[in-house]
Amino acid sequence: MASTSIFARKSVADAEREVSRAGGLKRTLGKWHLTALGVGATIGAGIFATTGTAIVGDAARPGAGPAIVFSFLLTAIACGFAALCYAEFAAMVPIAGSAYTYAYTSIGEFVAWIIGWDLIIEYAVGNIGVAIGWSGHFRELLTHFGVSLPAWLATDYRTAHDAFTALAAGASDPGTQYLASAWSASPRIGTLPVIFNLPAFAVVAVLTVILVKGIKESANSNNVMVILKIGIILFFLAVGVFLIKPENYNNPVTGGFAPNGFAGVSAAAAIIFFSYIGFDAVSTAAEEAKDPARDMPFGIIMSLIICTVLYIALSLVLTGIAPWQQLGTPEPMITALQFADGPAGLLRFSRFIIALGAVAAMGSVLLVFQLGQPRIFFSMSRDGLLPKVLSKVHPTYRTPYVGTILTGLFVATFAGFANIAEVVDLTNIGTLFAFVLVSAGVIFLRYSEPDRHRPFRVPGVPFTPLISILACLYLMLQLPSVTWVRFGIWLVVGVVFYFVYGYKNSVLRHGPRVNASETPR
Repeated sequence: MASTSIFARKSVADAEREVSRAGGLKRTLGKWHLTALGVGATIGAGIFATTGTAIVGDAARPGAGPAIVFSFLLTAIACGFAALCYAEFAAMVPIAGSAYTYAYTSIGEFVAWIIGWDLIIEYAVGNIGVAIGWSGHFRELLTHFGVSLPAWLATDYRTAHDAFTALAAGASDPGTQYLASAWSASPRIGTLPVIFNLPAFAVVAVLTVILVKGIKESANSNNVMVILKIGIILFFLAVGVFLIKPENYNNPVTGGFAPNGFAGVSAAAAIIFFSYIGFDAVSTAAEEAKDPARDMPFGIIMSLIICTVLYIALSLVLTGIAPWQQLGTPEPMITALQFADGPAGLLRFSRFIIALGAVAAMGSVLLVFQLGQPRIFFSMSRDGLLPKVLSKVHPTYRTPYVGTILTGLFVATFAGFANIAEVVDLTNIGTLFAFVLVSAGVIFLRYSEPDRHRPFRVPGVPFTPLISILACLYLMLQLPSVTWVRFGIWLVVGVVFYFVYGYKNSVLRHGPRVNASETPR
């Protein structure tokens, strides 16, 4: 019997029957494929681009200084508790859709819709930020080959305007001069300067084509990039450890190890949370895992452990090479090497390697997140909450190509114009909110269905999920108020869409729709 309640739940058995009836996605991924997906999604724009802002701070929040290592630990703890909750759901509900599917089977359709709508912020909006960060490092990489893109084809309006203003106020560093030229030397349509981030647009377009061709090709491409970028980070650590100046860690002139105390550590933790977004992307591939009950928890937790170890080591070396106040750039590792004392040839070669590594790192993040978003659309469409065109599959490649192409167009277009700082904050609050709902879902389902089979169980329920909820809420409170306003507007738009379309077309409420397309393998 159809339910009229907006909190109607889909049972896991029903969800599995739907997948079985439709054919399901092709199960090709083992535990190390899944771990690589998590590492590939996690190590990227956050560690390569936003760490500088977290160390130095900005007008709205204090920086952590060398104490950034504690910020990484604080965020890792919060993510660790959330990862346990994701692992329980991923093993218990091995179906595409990530937190959306988990909420549908535990809390109900309306909350599932909210979290699915919210995940657009994490994957699609987050990927806009990643594409922008990729563009900056790609531009740096090109300079090593004597190629210099005009600034008006490699940045956004706000960044160009801010640099132009800073230049007028007396700034004279080469980076500011370059970005300011986008405002002063760009072509114009009337009085409007033409400024467009072409590399950010182009990389998303290329990866969209790769993803349309299939999950196996995508996973193999990601594995190559993951191996490359871990090697690059280890290279930076190996070179940087010999360039450390101990006085940079605890210089009383610059405020010591923690110049802004715990306030700086907390504010930085909210920023560098962007560095940890990605381990949950493993859960979007649950329907493509060979043995989800065993491999999903392994992939989620192992990817988080690997990334945390690398982050802590990297942050210690980074703040030891250069004075922390100098690291507030979109390329903090490259900036640190520019301030290092060492052989000029070695330092230049190292900057080239880091730029190459950042391009590979962010490329793999782009690939995994572009893979995840269409599969969330696919699950929501299969449930009737989004138009059925989003669950159409390619007749040859057997992938959800319509959702993949639409996601690519959305991300590529906005990446050409958006500012990375605003995108990162919005992504962080949306992802933290998803973590809160998943953690709450674990508690709810333990009490509503205590006898359900759980191949992996979160220890210490309800305390472990409650700690996850409180830790995530704490990090959300460290974000600027304008971010909360934007997030609220986004949720209101989502609620309106649900009642206008989703509620009326819900498969749970009205039965399955006829769809000429088969489900992708």
